[in-house]
Amino acid sequence: MIISATPYRISFFGGGTDYPAWYKKHGGAVLSTTINRYCNIQARYLPPFFRHKYRVVWSKIETPVESNEIDHPIVRAAIENFGIDQGMEIHHFGDLPARSGLGSSSSFTVGILLALYGLTGKLIGKEDLAREAIRVEQEIVAEMVGVQDQIAAAYGGFNRIDFAQDGRFTVNPLPVSKGRLRELNDHLVLVFTGVSRTASTVAEKQVAAFGSKEDVLKRMAAMVDDGVDMLVSDRDIREFGELLHEGWELKRSITPEISTGEVNDLYDLGRSAGAIGGKLLGAGGGGFMVFFVEPEKREHFLGQIDGYLNVPFEFEDKGSHIVHYTRD
Repeated sequence: MIISATPYRISFFGGGTDYPAWYKKHGGAVLSTTINRYCNIQARYLPPFFRHKYRVVWSKIETPVESNEIDHPIVRAAIENFGIDQGMEIHHFGDLPARSGLGSSSSFTVGILLALYGLTGKLIGKEDLAREAIRVEQEIVAEMVGVQDQIAAAYGGFNRIDFAQDGRFTVNPLPVSKGRLRELNDHLVLVFTGVSRTASTVAEKQVAAFGSKEDVLKRMAAMVDDGVDMLVSDRDIREFGELLHEGWELKRSITPEISTGEVNDLYDLGRSAGAIGGKLLGAGGGGFMVFFVEPEKREHFLGQIDGYLNVPFEFEDKGSHIVHYTRD
């Protein structure tokens, strides 16, 4: 049996420029971090004592006889991609809900691939793991997804990730002191909107708008440089919150599907409660929102938004990793 742990991520700037429809023409970049909330995948070979050949436990329990009968598209693609003929049992248990803007789908893909590589006695590096997850999602499952989530989940850490027009990517860990990262972490509040959504549905509308929103996307990409400059310098950390606010205003101007009435109401409530800025995470439509709040105002802020779930977190830098392995 093997268990992998793969972190979720928070993307601050540059989201949207990691879609092939954009970076193959213009290049792209994002500034993001992984957090200490994980997607856990447990996998083992299933003993041959059951009528079913597979047991897959996620939001439902599946017990199919053939791999092509597995409903979960990523599990089905992963098992068939490895050509595993033995029976398998796979359990998913995540710290946070799916379809919530934290890259959970890609964390799942990265996590199950790492677990299956380990279970079959193979080693894989972080770059190859990220690329394999991108291939599974984009080519086999044919999801409308970008590439930042798979890379962030595989590598972990606080990074600037650049995307070249030819499909190559570069992961650059941010040269920031632990104290500066702690200062930033202390200013961030993660709040669940209570709305889950399918990211690819919103992403399709976003990608379709790229042609008419080039100036917006170029400014969003440039904000990666601005965010990095703020963090590596001794500038007032509150400027990061102001930049988040600018980025959110730009992002929701791309298509109306990104920001619903309920999302706008929460953002306005957060700002009135003392947040300098913030943004909805992921493609849009729901999920988690991160706010930038000065520590001395946090208690008041949380009191004002007490109808919404706050999830404490810390930055992490391990990326996807194996936490348990025993031989059958």
